[in-house]
Amino acid sequence: MKNLLIIASIFIIQPIFAQKFEGLAQTPPMGWNSWNQFGCRVNEQLIREMADAMASSGMKDAGYEYVVIDDCWQIGRDSAGNIIADPESFPSGIKALSDYIHSKGLKFGLYSDGGVYTCAHRPGSRGYEFSDARTYASWGVDFLKYDWCYSEGQSAEASYRLMRDALYKAGRPIVFSMCEWGSNEPWLWGQGIAHLWRTTGDISDCFSCESNWGSMGVMQILDRQVKLRGYSGPGHWNDPDMLEVGNHGLTLTEARAHFGLWCLLSAPLMAGNDLRDMPEEIVKILTNREVIAIDQDTLGRQALKWMDYGNLEIWLKPLANGDFAIGILNRSDEIITFDKKLQLTTYDTDFKPKSYTYRIDENFTIRDLWNHKQLGTTRENFKAEIDSHGLILLRLSKNNGH
Repeated sequence: MKNLLIIASIFIIQPIFAQKFEGLAQTPPMGWNSWNQFGCRVNEQLIREMADAMASSGMKDAGYEYVVIDDCWQIGRDSAGNIIADPESFPSGIKALSDYIHSKGLKFGLYSDGGVYTCAHRPGSRGYEFSDARTYASWGVDFLKYDWCYSEGQSAEASYRLMRDALYKAGRPIVFSMCEWGSNEPWLWGQGIAHLWRTTGDISDCFSCESNWGSMGVMQILDRQVKLRGYSGPGHWNDPDMLEVGNHGLTLTEARAHFGLWCLLSAPLMAGNDLRDMPEEIVKILTNREVIAIDQDTLGRQALKWMDYGNLEIWLKPLANGDFAIGILNRSDEIITFDKKLQLTTYDTDFKPKSYTYRIDENFTIRDLWNHKQLGTTRENFKAEIDSHGLILLRLSKNNGH
C-alpha cells in the first residue's frame, strides 16, 4: 500500500512542474522576423545575410538578438514523424543555420503552428508537439513563434499549454511566443504559458496599399492595447505584432511614430524589413538607444493613455528610476501646435490588485529622444509643432533642484 501511495503521488505531482521557462524575456524581446518583408520567400542564404546585417548595422549593439524564420521553412515529415526543412531552400539544414547565427553572437528563432497546418499550409505541430519540441531543442532554437491557423475545434489554452509543456520537457530554454491574434483573450491566461502573446490580428503587410497607418495598421492596433496594460510585465508581454519600420506603406514620420509607440507599449521589437540595405534614416530609428531604453526599461510598465483630445493623445510610461516617458501623438492629417505644461497627478488603477499614483511637478527636466536634446523643464509650457501622424517622444527626469 505504501508503494502504491508513492506511485499515486508521483502521478499527481508531476503536472505541477510543467511550466514555461522562467527568467527569459525579462524585457521585451528584440530581433528580426522574415514574414513582413519576405513571406514564404525564405532560404538559408537570406537568413545568413540578415544575421550578418544585424551584426554589422549596429542593431546587435543596440540590443537586437533574435533572428526568426517565419512560415514556409518546413516541407513535410519523415517516416518517424520528424519535421523536415525544405531541402531546396535550406540545403545545409536548420542546425547548421542555427550554428551560424549563434556564431554571430545572436539567437535563433523558428515558427510553427498549433493546428494541423501552418498558415501557408505547411505541416503544423498538432499531434507532434513533443517530437517538434525535441527537434527544435536539438537544432539550438532560442525562440518559437507558434501560430493558430487550421486549429478548428481546438482549445487555444489547452493547445498552447501542451506546446509549453513539450518545450519544457525538451530541456532547452526557449522563449515561447503565442500568435493566436488575441481571439481567445490570451492576456487572461497566457502568463503561465508563454513569454508573449499577440493581442490583435496581423499588422498590415499590404505592399499595394497606400498606407499601413490606419486600417489594420499602426493606429488600429494601438487602440486595442489601451485596456491591456495590467497584463503586461517582465516575462509576460502583450505583443501588438512586428514592426513595419522600413517597409512600404509608412512615411518616415509614421515609421518613427510607430517605433516610438511600440516602445511606449513595452512591445517586443521584431523588425520586419530588409536589413541588408537600409536607408540611414531607418537605421537611426531602429537603433535609437534612448528610445529603445524606454522599451527595455526594467520596470516593464506599458504606457497609459493619459490624455485624449481626439486627434491629439498624450501617452505616459513610468520608468524604473522614477523618470517618465511621454509620447505626444498627432493622429490628424494636419500639423498641430502643442503648448501645455507637462505636469500631472494621475491615478493608475489598471495594475490590480495594486494601483499607482504618478506625479510630475515643476522639477522635471525634458529631453527630446529623437533629437537627443534637452528642452528645458516642466516649470514652463512645453511648446512644439507636431507633424501629421507624428510622435514627439520625451523623457522627463527629476531635476533634484538643479
